[in-house]
Amino acid sequence: MENFDKLITNIEQVHRQLQASAANAVNQSLTIRNWLFGYYIVEFEQNGEDRATYGDKLIEKLAGKLSHIKGIDRRSLFKFRQFYLFYPHIETVIRGSLAPELLANQIVWSVTTLLSDNQKVGSLTPQLQNQPFVPPQKILSKLSYTHIEQLLNIDNPLKRTFYELECIKGTWSVRELKRQISSLYFERSGLSAKPEKLSALINQNIVPQAPVDIIKNIYSFEFLDIKIQPIVEESDLETALLDQLQEFILELGNGFCFEARQKRILIGNEYYFIDLVFYHRILKCHVLIDLKIGKFEHGDIGQLNTYLNYFKAEIDEKSDNAPVGILLVAEKDSALVKYATAGMDENLFVQQYLIKLPSTEQLKTYIENELKKAE
Repeated sequence: MENFDKLITNIEQVHRQLQASAANAVNQSLTIRNWLFGYYIVEFEQNGEDRATYGDKLIEKLAGKLSHIKGIDRRSLFKFRQFYLFYPHIETVIRGSLAPELLANQIVWSVTTLLSDNQKVGSLTPQLQNQPFVPPQKILSKLSYTHIEQLLNIDNPLKRTFYELECIKGTWSVRELKRQISSLYFERSGLSAKPEKLSALINQNIVPQAPVDIIKNIYSFEFLDIKIQPIVEESDLETALLDQLQEFILELGNGFCFEARQKRILIGNEYYFIDLVFYHRILKCHVLIDLKIGKFEHGDIGQLNTYLNYFKAEIDEKSDNAPVGILLVAEKDSALVKYATAGMDENLFVQQYLIKLPSTEQLKTYIENELKKAE
């Protein structure tokens, strides 16, 4: 029995170690690729012989030509460019990690003052002079590109380095990083007499990110050319509810056609996700369903209304009727169902929506039953 238990332990240990190694390899390759994309863009803007032909429209034209690569669009290309400009010192790691054929006749390195193990901060590029910084290898090995993209929203280099360090030290998930930035952790730390105690307090209840979670994000799925799963980094309860809700809506019949789950849309420079999207062939309109685990907040309706306006402007055909939004908000012992019809004409067709779509009572009963099962 003792030997058998040891066998199980050995197998589990090998699995965890190699799984972590694979996740880290995927993360580093994706991050290096995105840094290089940014490098190529900046080099072309500065040194390309035909750069004047493309001018300010370079990234838009690139996005059109590279649309066959998953995840490449105007927003991502701007982010890659910003990544290179904010993290030029990553070049010191990339130089030694790429195969020679990827460097030959393609890259003319623009960063002339490279960092070696015994060089001081003062020899770095202007962005890093007189600034503390996290070693580039740590950035590549400990942070996913999804983490890095959140950090790119921080213009202050010192503040960005602070969150890099805290994120690495606490093995934060991307969600936790976003939460701490929103809670002004950096500013609160500066006001604290003992910031180390604040750090310990913040990290004591945080569940560390497992290495394999690094590749459980949309960027990695796209990079590996893997079909994106319906739910990415969602809670088990919300996933289970959406599974049941999708089937429940389709079983109602009445013209519902399933179109998308966790549909990603780009508004400005941010991605948003709509839980479920159906098309109603009788009403000839899209039906957007958003599920919130928790109490109703006034901002939820505004968010869903934003999705409806986006569909009207960007997705719907001229022959389509205005889309409908259904917001499901769960509380402990009850469910609040609200139709987001803001902006629609209050005519007979809206009344037809309410007749053809699931009734408030149907959806309320469904949510209550599913929540009881999860208790």
